[in-house]
Amino acid sequence: MTSGSVPSARCAALVGPYTSGKTTLLEAILHQAGAIHRKGSVIDGNSVGDSSPEARARQVTTEPNFAHCEYLGERWSFIDCPGSIELMQDSHSALMGVDIAIVVAPPEPERSLTLAPIFKFLDDYQIPHVLFVNKMDKAAARVRDMLEALQAVSSRPLVLRQVPIRDGEQVTGFVDLVSERAWRYNINKQSELIEMPEQVKDRETAARQEMLESLADFDDGLLEQLLEDKVPPSDDIYEQLGKDLAGDLIVPVLFGSAELGQGITRLLKALRHEGPDPAATAARLGVPAGEGLAASVIRSIHQSHTGKMSIARIWRGAIKDGDTLGDERVSGLYRLMGGENQKAERAGVGDLVALGRMESLAAGDLLTEQGRNPDAGLIWPETPRPVFALAVSPHNRQDEVKLTASIGKLVEEDPSLVLEHNADTHQMLLRGQGDIHLKLAIERLKNRYNVEVDAERPQTSYKETIRKATKQHSRFKRQTGGHGQFGDVHIEIQPLPRGEGFQFVDKVVGGSVPRQYIGAVEHGTKEYLDRGPLGFPVVDVAVTLVDGQHHSVDSSDQAFKTVGRMAMAEGMPNCAPVLLEPIYEVTISVPNEFTNKVHSLVSTRRGQILGFEMRAGWKGWDDLKCHLPEAELQDLIIELRSLTVGVGSFDWRFDHLQELTGRLADQVISERRGGEA
Repeated sequence: MTSGSVPSARCAALVGPYTSGKTTLLEAILHQAGAIHRKGSVIDGNSVGDSSPEARARQVTTEPNFAHCEYLGERWSFIDCPGSIELMQDSHSALMGVDIAIVVAPPEPERSLTLAPIFKFLDDYQIPHVLFVNKMDKAAARVRDMLEALQAVSSRPLVLRQVPIRDGEQVTGFVDLVSERAWRYNINKQSELIEMPEQVKDRETAARQEMLESLADFDDGLLEQLLEDKVPPSDDIYEQLGKDLAGDLIVPVLFGSAELGQGITRLLKALRHEGPDPAATAARLGVPAGEGLAASVIRSIHQSHTGKMSIARIWRGAIKDGDTLGDERVSGLYRLMGGENQKAERAGVGDLVALGRMESLAAGDLLTEQGRNPDAGLIWPETPRPVFALAVSPHNRQDEVKLTASIGKLVEEDPSLVLEHNADTHQMLLRGQGDIHLKLAIERLKNRYNVEVDAERPQTSYKETIRKATKQHSRFKRQTGGHGQFGDVHIEIQPLPRGEGFQFVDKVVGGSVPRQYIGAVEHGTKEYLDRGPLGFPVVDVAVTLVDGQHHSVDSSDQAFKTVGRMAMAEGMPNCAPVLLEPIYEVTISVPNEFTNKVHSLVSTRRGQILGFEMRAGWKGWDDLKCHLPEAELQDLIIELRSLTVGVGSFDWRFDHLQELTGRLADQVISERRGGEA
């Protein structure tokens, strides 16, 4: 508690697949709590969440939305997380700062598979969560069918908390299975208490018994009461629900319609009475015990008018605007409400706040009075490896430095973005989790930092090598005013086994090439390897210097460097050069119902299947291992997600270089030469 009378603030995240209605649910929660007077709409572009230009244009959540309210005297913060699997890094980071997650599910059983990665992450990190089945006003399927489909993708038992009351096909209310009271929905108003309809009583009795049996699996006392046909008191049931939820043993299931404001009060009361407090969350996350301030940073954001802000959850102590923590001063303390920064003087236990201009802070840090501690041992999720890339360059060449600095800020906000320079193709590559992910980054560069970017498919990092050896004698002679230039070498060029790289051997005897020029010859031969006769970097070649001549006046390092490069240029075309393409070992992870489709996908991309096995820790999923050429890997994620309702993923590592011949090789070489013409 922040004081003797003020309770700790709590925090919940809304997670779920694209179009499940999370942002609309956030709007309904804020309206129900009185934080906003009128519900906004994603379609109309006036919701609290999705306030960024990218989100407004796409009408989807493109980054975490932060909001806060009070409900029945308690302070709450909510984080509406992106639904796209390409933006899961944002969701995972946000979940490291919440007490409980609300998994928002659409009412279609056929879409249940889209929740599998979400449930898996929550259970891996033991994050308590409830399931809210949204859009029940449009549901065509039975609740039982929905639960059966959703249970197949959740390793924790789903415990139904309500049964619907229907009028024909329309859901008009619900019965709470603990209190056994019935309620009729009103549109965007409090539900109305009614007598339980006769037609729902048998279904309510059976569902309540199933709920109690699920809870009894985790409590011997409750099990004894059930075996003796005793009816447990409601208070005991509520207490057991809260205990099991806090331990991530069960997933309570509620339903409603965010658009119509139905089921929102029941959801808020479940969060209030059954959700864990910040002390339990801090213990789960590994926040060290002690006194004084302890806060964890979950995200950095950069805003044009405030600079860098660090989103932090306070677990212990308090922060005031102007506090000095370590070597840095808190230059602004804010509560976030969508796109609005609301200044605060002080924040206490459980509050989620933004700290202004603390430049050293990074996501995952523990913040104390002594400053940042990046090695406090807090639980933090791994950053997913990139699976898609674009070659980027500034539209205006004068923006090169600005582009790099701006991308650096985006990477600080979202570490699943990676910027790298490809030494082989000399392209700047922006890597991420998919096409949408990178397009959003490019839009942000323009909208936030006024940097326009040209983007294209990256070039494949082809190499070349040789198949046979040759001997080459080359002479460089140039006479100018004063000293001339003279160098003469005899070299042997030989192929090496794959992966051996480059070797230079000196076999000169008798000083025909003086010792001080040997290094220059090696330098010249290596310099040539950047671009071989086919136009690509050369690998797996040995060069032996066997003889040569020098001039006492005209020879120099530069002359022998030049003749070394000349000898390679003249000799390499005689060595049967051949194109090499990079081959990667790829592990594709999909639900096993899609394994056969992935077999076909790999085959059409010139892949070689190495085998498959059950994915460790993922019930009903397979890992398929294969070799794939780099050229076929670049847009694999787009087709893979299209085949697997958006949940397929893959990991990769470079494996080897393989000869590429025939028409495809001719096309690659022709394109390279055409591009350099």
